[in-house]
Amino acid sequence: MALDYENVMSKVETDLPFSYTDRDSILYALSIGVGRDPVDPKELPFVYEQGAEPLRTVPTLATVLVPEMFPVGLGWDYSQILHGEQRLKLYRPLPAAADLLINKRVVDVFDRGPKIGALFLLEAEGRLASDDTVLFTMGCTIVARGDGGFGGPKGKGIPPHRTPRREPDLSCDIETRADQSLLYRLTGDRNPLHANPATARSVGYDRPILHGLCTFGVACSAVMKTICDYDYALIEEFDARFSAPVLPGDTITTEMWQDGNVVSFVCHVRERDAEVLRNGKCVLRV
Repeated sequence: MALDYENVMSKVETDLPFSYTDRDSILYALSIGVGRDPVDPKELPFVYEQGAEPLRTVPTLATVLVPEMFPVGLGWDYSQILHGEQRLKLYRPLPAAADLLINKRVVDVFDRGPKIGALFLLEAEGRLASDDTVLFTMGCTIVARGDGGFGGPKGKGIPPHRTPRREPDLSCDIETRADQSLLYRLTGDRNPLHANPATARSVGYDRPILHGLCTFGVACSAVMKTICDYDYALIEEFDARFSAPVLPGDTITTEMWQDGNVVSFVCHVRERDAEVLRNGKCVLRV
């Protein structure tokens, strides 16, 4: 059944309540590898509440604060969707715990033809329930590979950020754990592709793969560690394009270029000569 463009564009959900606690903030940090060294004084504040000092939050925690980024009833073939890009803008540092109100909407959907699929641009906003303060907006690009050719408008989505054509200024290696996808799935994404070996083999992988948003979080922690000296409040925007999966146990190398308050980045898994995130852009507060 072909997508109904008018129906898709009408999908808006507003003021969805969502609450999280410091336990969720700590679990997220652990799930992307922060706190791997339990005596590291710069990472401990993200995983351990220390008296009067507030618990720190990794900026990409926002990606797990919107349950199901997609509004319901889009009419696509969910088994054929591919997460292409993720974008995040933070208006202020995330609190360690909060009651939120979430808005979700379809920004646009483009018909790229039967061979490529339908290109969805989705957006979500998170606000504090107590005073309606906007904390973050988040966007993602989804390719619905089974839904092209529905007769909708043509389009290419958001132009990617271009990485500088010079050697990287800095790089950071972060090892993932063999069981990291099992830990990360506790933040909300229970897709069996990340846990069940049989499911992974059925779609061509030797073993379960790491969640793309976990890789996204690892990249954020690499920038936070290498350029921000763990000042999590410096990160205002964080965007990237997914290009290949990570296997739990891989080492993710994040290469960075800094030009003023803009940090460009790409992520590689050198063991398999794979670029796993590309067109990365982090904007720092000035």
